[in-house]
Amino acid sequence: VVQHIGVGLIAYDQSGKIELMNTAAKRLLGVSQVGHIEALKSCSEEFVKKLKAMKPRTRDLIKIQTEEDLLQLAIYTTEFRLRGRSLTLASIQNIQSELEEQEMEAWQKLIRVLTHEIMNSITPISSLAKTTGELLSDHLEEIDQDNTLPEIQEAINTIQKRSEGLLHFVESYRQLTRIPKPNFQLVPVDMIFKRVLPLVEKDIAAKNIKIFHLIHPEGLTVLADVEMIEQVLINLIKNSVDALNNSEGSKITLSGERDNRGRVIVKVADNGPGIAAEAREKIFIPFFTTKKTGTGIGLSLSRQIMRQHLGSISVTSKPNQETAFKLIFS
Repeated sequence: VVQHIGVGLIAYDQSGKIELMNTAAKRLLGVSQVGHIEALKSCSEEFVKKLKAMKPRTRDLIKIQTEEDLLQLAIYTTEFRLRGRSLTLASIQNIQSELEEQEMEAWQKLIRVLTHEIMNSITPISSLAKTTGELLSDHLEEIDQDNTLPEIQEAINTIQKRSEGLLHFVESYRQLTRIPKPNFQLVPVDMIFKRVLPLVEKDIAAKNIKIFHLIHPEGLTVLADVEMIEQVLINLIKNSVDALNNSEGSKITLSGERDNRGRVIVKVADNGPGIAAEAREKIFIPFFTTKKTGTGIGLSLSRQIMRQHLGSISVTSKPNQETAFKLIFS
């Protein structure tokens, strides 16, 4: 029973010797046979410190960035005695997906309220500005005695254009609350790459960027909505193109593989300047962008699409070596 439950369990004595570690804990931490909690430092030194410091019947939360994805581990410890020996039992659960779900739900509620109020205010302004501009154009020669009407008309046109610009801006954010349900199909990853590459080859060729794609094992398939995943990949590739910015030796790599947990990982990587640590913390938040002309919805939209696929998206970055976005399919 202990080996088959989905919650990670680790039982260890006061010296740190592990008496039991179930399959879920090994899979979660990416280890095989471990005899002492000190050996878990290969996963995270902070995690080992937490286990040592936690008292019985306490809860804690720890964030671990692995090579594959971000883990938000909820840890609960209790103490029991077995054959006269005192042991600590720690239960470990990755609640990253639950936290992301709550965060995106909160953002969607906020966006719905903001866009509703803004649209209600700007729509009549834009409509009235357009009507007034048309009326002035029709009677400009008849009523313009002192040549001031052209200035008035220009001001009204400016109001109309800015109002329409704001409406377009708000409409783009509404996309975050209007994502359709995926039409799942079992599709080869290679087929998705072949559909995406022709759509971005002009941007890539214009900046003298080389693009590679590799899949292991051959014939790797994923259960996904093809069009939605194409949208995510196109967005990620275009972000890489912008980041590379005509630098010498620029390359983008698309890859598909299975990780040690059996999950399908689709990765978009480039050798650009990288993403600063403080930006990586915020990069999937709606409205946040590092681009001068960005809207801040592309990566937020990508994360929502991956959530609808019961998966996730993560980023790792080593400056001037590799910045990689991973689509993780559960």
